Amino acid sequence: MDSFISTWREAAVTTAGLFWMALWAFGLGYLISSMIQVFVTRERMKQTMGGEGAKPIALGTFFGFISSSCSFAALATTRSLFAKGAGFVASLAFLLASTNLVIELGIIIAVFLGWQFVVGEYVGGILLILFTWMLVRLTGGFGLIDKAREKAREAEGSDEESDVPNWKRLIRSREGWRKVSHRYVMEWGMVWKDVTVGFTVAGIIAAFVPRAFFETLFIGSGTDDPAFWQVLAQTIVGPLAAFFTFIGSMGNIPLAAVLFSNGVAFAGIMAFIFSDLVVLPVLRIQAKFYGWPMALYIAGVFLAALIGTALVLHYALSAMGLLPDPSGVQAVTDREFFKVDYTLFLNLAFLALSGVFVWWKGVTAGFGNPVGEGVTEKILFVLAVIAYLWLAGGLLIAPMLGG
Repeated sequence: MDSFISTWREAAVTTAGLFWMALWAFGLGYLISSMIQVFVTRERMKQTMGGEGAKPIALGTFFGFISSSCSFAALATTRSLFAKGAGFVASLAFLLASTNLVIELGIIIAVFLGWQFVVGEYVGGILLILFTWMLVRLTGGFGLIDKAREKAREAEGSDEESDVPNWKRLIRSREGWRKVSHRYVMEWGMVWKDVTVGFTVAGIIAAFVPRAFFETLFIGSGTDDPAFWQVLAQTIVGPLAAFFTFIGSMGNIPLAAVLFSNGVAFAGIMAFIFSDLVVLPVLRIQAKFYGWPMALYIAGVFLAALIGTALVLHYALSAMGLLPDPSGVQAVTDREFFKVDYTLFLNLAFLALSGVFVWWKGVTAGFGNPVGEGVTEKILFVLAVIAYLWLAGGLLIAPMLGG
């Protein structure tokens, strides 16, 4: 019993510490994302993404890069772009870029995993889009694209923007920054459940799950030079692990750090990170937007693209002698999280900024429904509440029980 209580406390402290490390990065990323979303409207994106050539795909990639990292928000925007005439591959490029190339994700990865993974994330995001383009061209979409667009238009309804504001005027106005504060709070509102569950699960896994489990699940993990078939196996297991955790891209990063500290290969970790668009909740939403045949097709294309991308990245870095070495990585549970350093001062700054933005949104527009709409959001809300109870017990009750 004493051992469980001690590990419970360790898991809760690890979760709190991981979030403390990442808090300023979330704040910075969402501030930049909110500014871009307010000053670069969706209508401008729609006007430039028609067709299936290289230019619309490049623009879709760019607009995804400057958009929100929330998978569910990206899915809705992608549907809108596709329904309003954006090319199919350009729309998928937007979706992939908005969940793999965004600024805040790179910052979080740098905090937890290191520069090789940041390079892997951004180069891999481009490769994902190129592989997706190639696979769609090879398969022709199996004749599903036109029907999917019709269904997307039915689901989209009418939400045309009647006016495209002048961003230069907007950025100098009080109204523009009020919109930024609203978007900033909404960004947190869309991801707080995923982040809570993701960080809590990461802490639990780091404290309770032994290394032998990872060596069994990810074949060849912990070895200095795994064979190709072992790397391939880990690259396939990565998406399966992500499928069953069904946590968004931001919540998956602390879990990826746990995998890395337990010796999982670079390819397996990158496949895990890339898999946020092939999890069950995303599949259900895609089916609602486009029908099940297209949802399964998109998932299949993304799965093949991410496995290929992870393998290319792994062996490219290996050939250059740049693969990160997990043997010298400090276990997540052994890190010293709370100390007086740049993290403390950056966190205090972004806590103050967040407080101002929350107050501003509260007095001007209210906060809406914190639970969210749909079955998935309600399940995540319940899991987040359970996570907070677990953390409160680990941080407050476990120390008293443990003496």
